[in-house]
This record gives sequence, C-alpha cells and structure tokens, in this order.
Amino acid sequence: MKEATVWPGILAGIVAAMLTAAPVAAQKKYDLGASDTEIKIGQTMPYSGPASSYGTIGQSMAAYFEKINAEGGVNGRKIKFISYDDAFSPPKTVEQTRKLVESDEVLFVAASLGTAPNVAVQKYLNSRKVPQLLVASGATRWSDPKNFPWTMGWQPSYQAEGAALARYSLSARPGAKIGILYQNDDSGKDYVKGFKAGLGEAIRQIVAETSYEVTDPTVDSQVVALKTAGADVFFLHANPRFTAQAIRRAYELNWRPATIIASVGASVGTALAPAGLEKSIGSVTAAYLKDPTDKMWENDKAYLDWLAFMKQWYPRGSLTDGSNVYGYSLAQTIVLVLKKCGDDLTRENVMKQAASLKDVELPMLLPGIRINTSSEDFFPIEDMRLARFDGTSWVLMNDPDGKP
Repeated sequence: MKEATVWPGILAGIVAAMLTAAPVAAQKKYDLGASDTEIKIGQTMPYSGPASSYGTIGQSMAAYFEKINAEGGVNGRKIKFISYDDAFSPPKTVEQTRKLVESDEVLFVAASLGTAPNVAVQKYLNSRKVPQLLVASGATRWSDPKNFPWTMGWQPSYQAEGAALARYSLSARPGAKIGILYQNDDSGKDYVKGFKAGLGEAIRQIVAETSYEVTDPTVDSQVVALKTAGADVFFLHANPRFTAQAIRRAYELNWRPATIIASVGASVGTALAPAGLEKSIGSVTAAYLKDPTDKMWENDKAYLDWLAFMKQWYPRGSLTDGSNVYGYSLAQTIVLVLKKCGDDLTRENVMKQAASLKDVELPMLLPGIRINTSSEDFFPIEDMRLARFDGTSWVLMNDPDGKP
C-alpha cells in the first residue's frame, strides 16, 4: 500500500489553523454571577408593604425560571433567581440591592419594581456597571442611555400613556371638567405630566388635582375633594389597593364621573374586583398585554399556554390578575436576552444584547405590539391600545378615539 505524503509546509499550516481555531470555538466569557452551570439574577420586589399586590410579579417570574430550569436552562445553564422583599421602601431597596451585588454577586438586577425604589439604586448600579435591566416601572428616566447606560426599562412610558388617555378623554368628552388623583412620587408625576401634555390647551379644564402618599391609610378625602370640585372626568393613577379604594368611595358618594384608570392600577383581580366589578363599568385604560379576563382570548394559543403555565408552575397565582401576565412576559424577555448572550455572559454583553432586540413578538403582548431596542432607545415597548371595562373584563377598542 502506498503511503500518503504530507508536505511539511501543509502540515504546519493545518496545525497552525487548528491551534488558532480551537480557542475561538471554546471561548467563554464570564463576569461575576455566571459560570458553565449557573446564571445568577437579582431583584427587589414589594412582597410586603403598601404595594404588596405587585409581589405576584416576582413570584410569577420565579415560577417561569423554574420551568426553564426544568427544561434544561438557558444554553445549558440554570437560572438562580434571587428576589428580595424591599416593602416598596427605597432605603430597603438600597440595602437589598447592595446585598445582591456585593454578597450574592449576581450577574445583573432584573425587573425590580417601582419608580422610587429603582431611582434610589440607579446611580449605584450604574457606577458598579451592573445592568439594571427591564425595570418594572414606566418612568421616562429608564431610557437615558447617555447618562445611565446600565439602566433599561420595559413597559411603555407613563408620560406616553398619560398623553394617550388625555387625548381619549378630550375626544369622548370635549368640554369635560377633569379631576386628577395620583401617587405622590416620580411615577405619578410622570403620568400627570403626560396627561397634561395630551390635553394641550384644554389643560384649563382641570378643576382639581390631588395626590396621596403610599403610606396613607385611605384616599377617601381626596375623592371627596374631586367630587366637590365638580369633576365629571376622573383620571386615576394609583396602585391596585388605592385604585380599589377610590372607585369604591366614588360609588358610595354617588359620584359617577367618566373614569380613566392608569394601567398600573387596572388589574381586574386586585383592583376592580375588590372595589366591586359593577362600580367600574365603562372605565377606560390603556393596555399592551392580553388581559386574562377578556373572553376574546379564551381560544388563543398564547393565553392557553399561559394558563397551562399558571396551573402547573404557579397554581396559587390569580388567573384574573394581569400582573401575572406581566411577570411571565418579563421573564420571557430576560430568557431571550440570555439566549442571545450565548457563552459571553459578561455584564457588557448582557446590555449589548438587551439593546439589540428587533421586532420581538412575545406571546402575551397584544397583536401588533413588538419589542424593539437600540443603543439610543431603552424603551422596549412603546405602543398601547385603549380598552373599556364591561363589568367582567377589559375589552379592546378599535381606534384611538375609543370607538368600539
């Protein structure tokens, strides 16, 4: 048998190519919080305190990550999700966030809830170059990549939503007398700023404007003041607990204004049901996620998949609380970003991949609404649709003027 001949120059070239290619193929990059087997993600969430109704967001996210881990994880790595209670108290948020970064050594912080709590740690996380990813708040400051390159929002901005709701109210009741109740923090001020911008010259139609603190026991006196001022349109920005109180109190006073409810307080399960569903009939809100109480989705595959997820992985979670759709969708976004990172699990690459999402269609986003980000745009979701409450669920309207 004739032996094959390999010329020395060719052999040297083959060996050199192998030596060059091998490290590239096997190259992995990790920052603190990532390894061959694990990805650590941190979060603060109000599991107690005045905003505890939102705690289910963290629990639904934890359940989704548990599901992902059971299916093999992300690129072969299991997610270790560390979610601490901050009771919606900024000083507590600072304490818990420092623990996540300095003791738990998470790769990044994701979907921590609340405007004031996240403001309290924004500079700290950016100074440490730790991603503050997909903040669970619609404050405009989460899309400021020039000054805060490590902070990114997720949901539509409160200002944009407020403006859209104001335009609807003018269309529905051009000569309305408007009363406003809002939470006295950056989130409430953002909503009011957007609402006033949407009113334009009609801002003079605001007859009363009042606020509440999250530590207040009730908003009864504020609702009385708005009724006394003669308002016939009620713009209500509040968390679910205070939304329920405001709706109930207005009904008790026999005050029947056209009610416009900010999306953050529009959950059927945690706001409208406790107030009494019949008291909110005709109210309008803005939406970007499928409402689990809306019968139009009862045969929708995405809804059925969410329902199956809830029953298997989060059976104690409410099927009428939109916050569980919110948490599920947030977790899906995080998993998508991690998949895009591949084996480069550095904090810099996490932000790079989060800032390069193109036309992402999450299952529970409303049809036509997509996630898009860039190095200049840190608001992944920017579109919303109006919906009217029919006594059972939020029913989508077909156009911006609110016509059915």
